[in-house]
Amino acid sequence: MTDYRVYRLGKWQRITAIAAGCAFCYGAVWLLYRQPVIALIGAPFGWFYPRLLQERLRRKRQARLRLHFKDALHALSSLLTAGRSVENAFAELEDDLSLLIIDPNADLLREVRMIVNRLRNGEPLERPLTDFAERSGVEEIRHFAEVFRICKRAGGDLVEVVRRTSGLIGEQMEVEQEVAVLIAQKRFESRLMMGMPFGFVGLLGFFAGDYMQPLRQGGGILVMTICLLMLAGCCLWMRKIMDIRL
Repeated sequence: MTDYRVYRLGKWQRITAIAAGCAFCYGAVWLLYRQPVIALIGAPFGWFYPRLLQERLRRKRQARLRLHFKDALHALSSLLTAGRSVENAFAELEDDLSLLIIDPNADLLREVRMIVNRLRNGEPLERPLTDFAERSGVEEIRHFAEVFRICKRAGGDLVEVVRRTSGLIGEQMEVEQEVAVLIAQKRFESRLMMGMPFGFVGLLGFFAGDYMQPLRQGGGILVMTICLLMLAGCCLWMRKIMDIRL
């Protein structure tokens, strides 16, 4: 079973990511110092890039899973409103979702198939649904599974629960999209600001090499290294500021 809280890169993905990260670090350090030995020392920092790539892909997969789950709740609400039982609604859910989700191998479709198979094997619906919610790492799915379990035990109105959950997720996604639009320009500006020092120093190195020469020897190397560390700290700080989670 897939644990969506962790993203594991494939063998070639990891090798490609390491190669790209090392090449980028080598080029960036060489652009500042113009010394291959120092650039080789900085190249191994590219080994950290697979972690960043894994985190980005994990968030992307969870966001896609969350979006598909919202569509699933809409379809489930329609099936329950039509008078089907919860178990029969889940059994027919895949056919309705296939019309909304283009990819037949989408994560949520695979999870629905697994839930239906476990239902046919005699397991209560709460168990596979709770298992999926724990592995998803998505807060809305966990809340839905918990409320669903309570409703099944206490005899609550499942149709209303599904409808309300779907509406709440939709409203939250709309707010997140509005926030994303507002900070998109700032995120681009922050990336531009992080790249400008490399471009500026690179241009000075090409057109005024003698002017930059004192920074590539003796105490100038220490000054350049301190500036580079400060730039890296600013980059991490700005990345943390832009990482808004609602």
